[in-house]
Amino acid sequence: MQTETYLSQFDEAPGYLDFARVGPPSRAVVAEAARLIGLTATGTASARQELGRQELRARSAVARLVGSDPGRVVLQPSTSFGLFQAAFGLPSGEVLVAESEFPANTYPWARAEQAGRLTVRWMRPSTGRVTPDVVVEHLTPGVTAVAVSAVDYRTGHRADLAALREAVGERLLVVDAMQALGAVDEPWEVADVLVCGGQKWLRNGLGTGFAVLSDRAIERMDPLLSGWTGARDPARLDGGVQSASAGASAWSVTGPNPVAAGALATALELLNSVGAARVAGLIASRVALLEDVLLSSGAEIVSATGRRGGILSFRVPGRGSREVGAALEAEEIIATVRADHVRLAPHASTGSVAADRLRTAMRRPAAGSG
Repeated sequence: MQTETYLSQFDEAPGYLDFARVGPPSRAVVAEAARLIGLTATGTASARQELGRQELRARSAVARLVGSDPGRVVLQPSTSFGLFQAAFGLPSGEVLVAESEFPANTYPWARAEQAGRLTVRWMRPSTGRVTPDVVVEHLTPGVTAVAVSAVDYRTGHRADLAALREAVGERLLVVDAMQALGAVDEPWEVADVLVCGGQKWLRNGLGTGFAVLSDRAIERMDPLLSGWTGARDPARLDGGVQSASAGASAWSVTGPNPVAAGALATALELLNSVGAARVAGLIASRVALLEDVLLSSGAEIVSATGRRGGILSFRVPGRGSREVGAALEAEEIIATVRADHVRLAPHASTGSVAADRLRTAMRRPAAGSG
């Protein structure tokens, strides 16, 4: 697919710069979700068959995106869901997790520790960035797994997954790809457990997500939170509780939502058609354009500028983030405003209008000035 055809699928507002929070889906995703919901209303045998095909379709699209196999993919409703399964399925031992992670990547490990499943070793990197050196510094013989975000939600730092893989050796590497997949191009195959929701950079909509498991993860982990659809023979309804399946399907808890699966498949097929690397390059160019506007306006970039994802966080000396956020809102720019910075997150479909509005917003006089 040509890049122009891909970009023509999106209709978000020109000033929308909040993809790190929610990524408005494409027209194709909206249409497919509506089509599948319509099928559920018919109750026909053909509708049931079509709905039943969506799971494999979605798993195949995920596998193509991350360089895996559909048999190693399990659909899940969210990143948090997948991380909880990973935390309760890890072999006993210690897991390294940074305290600065987004809560979706801290609560599962803390809850698993409370349940006596594992011990958490909290990393406290001075920069807030999880690098191979930081991980090596915290490794002990008792560490069996390391959990990290591929892109940090605050700093925008893009983890060096290949170097982390080398640093952890044969230990399990659990990767939260929520802020990365669809925005950056990485060697996803180095992760033993790759978990992602689809509502941000993948632009699939809420309730869509998946986990991808390596052979090492399947061999070592115990799918404790496996449901009836993760059993060896889900069709056997004899009142017994079966052992879990031998593969990634063991991580299934219940039947997948075919509408969510179809939306996921549609979004990823669209992304795969133009190429994830191409989209990542377009996002990087949008970030660079916005960065130039901010720097020329006297702003200070506080997010990563080297290994960066699609996140661009900044502050303006002498002005509070709420005041800056109000200036952006006045120019119809949608961003995330935090206590000490403002976060911008453009996508490939972000046009030059956003940069123009940002420039105008940054020229607005400070509140109370003459």
